[in-house]
Amino acid sequence: MKKLLPTSTAGSLPKPSWLAQPETLWSPWKLQGDELFDGKHDALRVSLQEQKRAGVDIVSDGEQTRQHFVTTFIEHLDGVDFENRKTVKIRDRYDASVPTVVGAVSRPKPVFVKDAEFLRQQTDQPIKWALPGPMTMIDTLYDDHYKSREKLAWEFAKILNQEARELEAAGVDIIQFDEPAFNVFFDDVNDWGIATLEKAIEGLKCETAVHICYGYGIKANTDWKKTLGSEWRQYEEVFPKLQKSNIDIVSLECHNSHVPIELLELIRGKKVMVGAIDVATDKIETPEEVANTLRKALKYVDADKLYPCTNCGMAPLSRRVARGKLNALSAGAEIVRSELSA
Repeated sequence: MKKLLPTSTAGSLPKPSWLAQPETLWSPWKLQGDELFDGKHDALRVSLQEQKRAGVDIVSDGEQTRQHFVTTFIEHLDGVDFENRKTVKIRDRYDASVPTVVGAVSRPKPVFVKDAEFLRQQTDQPIKWALPGPMTMIDTLYDDHYKSREKLAWEFAKILNQEARELEAAGVDIIQFDEPAFNVFFDDVNDWGIATLEKAIEGLKCETAVHICYGYGIKANTDWKKTLGSEWRQYEEVFPKLQKSNIDIVSLECHNSHVPIELLELIRGKKVMVGAIDVATDKIETPEEVANTLRKALKYVDADKLYPCTNCGMAPLSRRVARGKLNALSAGAEIVRSELSA
């Protein structure tokens, strides 16, 4: 990306009310069959237009074609039984009813490739596509087959690599792996989590990113954040090894968080998607607030490697609020861009 401080989003954007219940995670589709297929693509067009109007430089599908950033991918895999559900604690934080791994997992056909091809046809801008990371996938299931988090993660890494290669062939410029679990299971991340992520990006020529945040702005996550004290130093546990990895870009949460900004020094040399938009509040940032977050990050991230971004996805927010936040992101980035060029 040649433009200085190119803006992007971490992932999801709100769905229109005719497709799914707004401001709700895992909301059921309101359409079926061919109508659902067309409705998803219509929503993708709307989401893309919202991003373009707001001046977002690296666009995405806004995750309009999936109900959830993890389970929609898993639904398309063999070896997972969605009828046989168990209750597990997601990221040691909240209980959820999840499907069960009952046999060897495999990917019988591409999952998001046709949607990515459709997005590619709609725009000449750089496009980013998000996939769940191996560790976050295993944290969203009950494993009754492999009986090993590590073994299952390696299997998912192979499957993700198959999907990623086909997304690259479809014209995706950046493939992002969402790994909020990296902020929780530090020993596993350093022992095998980053290694499985590198397996997922094996052989790719497009840019790759890992998104690590403190989660959507839902109550379970905001309650957890209140227990973390005045400094959130989770990134400190995984950044040193991540800095040595083959991942090109690290996406993280900065604005209105208690992450010490100097932790960015630990990934010096990597491109960084700096979260400058808080997704856990309906308050719309001012451009100056965005600019201030970016100025702080520039002390530890070279200007040509800083990508202004959102902290996380914005699916739980209203479309009005999300639109305002995207506008603020672009305007704030433009303030700092002008300062740097001067």
